[in-house]
Amino acid sequence: MFKSIFTHHKWALIISAVAVAVGYFYGGPQVAGLVAILGVMEVSLSFDNAVINAKILKHMSDAWQKIFLTWGLLIAVVGMRFILPMLLVVVTTGLNPAKVLELALAKGSAEEHGSFGYYLTEAHPQIAAFGGMFLLLLFLDYIFEEREIQWLTWLEKPLSKIGRLNALSYAVAGIALIIGAKISEHPAQVLVAGIIGIVTYILVNGLGDLFGPDEDAEESTGPNEVTKLVGKAAFFSFLYLEVIDSSFSFDGVIGAFAITSDPLIIALGLGIIGALFVRSITVHLVKAGTLDSYVYLEHGAHWAIGALAALLILSLKVEIPEAVTGLTGVVLIVAAVISSVARNKRNAKAGVTAG
Repeated sequence: MFKSIFTHHKWALIISAVAVAVGYFYGGPQVAGLVAILGVMEVSLSFDNAVINAKILKHMSDAWQKIFLTWGLLIAVVGMRFILPMLLVVVTTGLNPAKVLELALAKGSAEEHGSFGYYLTEAHPQIAAFGGMFLLLLFLDYIFEEREIQWLTWLEKPLSKIGRLNALSYAVAGIALIIGAKISEHPAQVLVAGIIGIVTYILVNGLGDLFGPDEDAEESTGPNEVTKLVGKAAFFSFLYLEVIDSSFSFDGVIGAFAITSDPLIIALGLGIIGALFVRSITVHLVKAGTLDSYVYLEHGAHWAIGALAALLILSLKVEIPEAVTGLTGVVLIVAAVISSVARNKRNAKAGVTAG
């Protein structure tokens, strides 16, 4: 088992060890421990993200899969977990970027008024509204779609039927945004951020659909293999993956500042270890054909995303512990895997394949 884990995640494990070592030389055993804790936290919060990534990545060519692992990782580490939080503070406070960078490097506590961590925490309503709307639409578009295989049949079947109504996902998201604004102490900011989240989803999703049918957008990999996306279609799928990653990473970044206010430690834990392992797991899921073998895993990941979206909206009124967010996703993923294994056993007895 351990040999298999090392084989599939060799580079992620090696680079993670290097990140922990850097943490040790930077601040001793305590900092090394914090780097490891943040890495584990990010992976536990983002495993459902890896499943969704795998669903999209398996349709992309090998070249674009490598881009996802290289340039995508750079975007995740530098862009999503360092530059994006700073931009959020710039936008929500009106401070100039140089001042925000100075605050980020000052390592002030999140409880200290005027610190970077404090301002980032204060931006939670906008973050929760944007991420909540984007993830909610991702969940709704999946759950309202009619599909041959269903997991929670008693619930998914009626939802797929009412999903035949045009634009129902956007109607539900709009109602959820109104409720979120009503329960929040900052309704105007929540509405604006939520609308931006909805528009972002429409644009990124729509552009992918727009360029998907192009003749140069796909390449055949064989009669029995999945057709791979290249060109414009692959680019917009890549963009879609990065937006999904940002929606997942917001909550983790805020949670990280509750543990440490040092941006280097956060970058090592969330960015290097967390983001790298999420990508390593994503590629492993694609190469191993896990989504085909465990047919309910994709369902579980989407239900986890729906739960995360609901928790983000609820967090506009009450504080949601990171443990609750992480465990909710883990429980749903584990339940989906167990259900898939049970289904495979039933199919094996009946003499049919897993799919």
